[in-house]
Amino acid sequence: MQYTYKYQSPLGGITLASDGYSLTGLWFDGQKYFAATLSAGHQERKLTIFEQTKEWLDSYFKGNPPCVALPIHLDDTPFRLAVWNLLREIPYGEVVTYKDLAKEIARQRGLPSMSMQAIGGAVGHNPISIIIPCHRVIGSDGSLTGYAGGIDKKKSLLKIERAKGF
Repeated sequence: MQYTYKYQSPLGGITLASDGYSLTGLWFDGQKYFAATLSAGHQERKLTIFEQTKEWLDSYFKGNPPCVALPIHLDDTPFRLAVWNLLREIPYGEVVTYKDLAKEIARQRGLPSMSMQAIGGAVGHNPISIIIPCHRVIGSDGSLTGYAGGIDKKKSLLKIERAKGF
């Protein structure tokens, strides 16, 4: 069974999802791929993981780097999981490029190169926005590209983190 909780952020509504123990989804309401991993039979319910996530988000939106690691459960292809694990390593307030991620995945897999479009697809399908910081990925030219929640939200998140240049 999957459960949901509605959170109101300064940037708009957010829907959280859980398997009852771990966080399995976090989407800005109406974003691209909204609730893509959520089953039709989910129920809205108060859970400990939602309270923990609410506290994490409250701190984050106040401009404080969250220091608590939330229990997260991801289920997808090995490729997407590898990309999402790289996203989790991007430090608060810093950015990397799709090219950087492509080079690292290629290195990990012993390949000469990796498609930046494939990386972009995996980043775009990240089911746990903000906490798995896909907003910290930018174009090689420094442009803000490809955020499922919208470029305006990506820019706002980077401003909250006081990322250089934003």
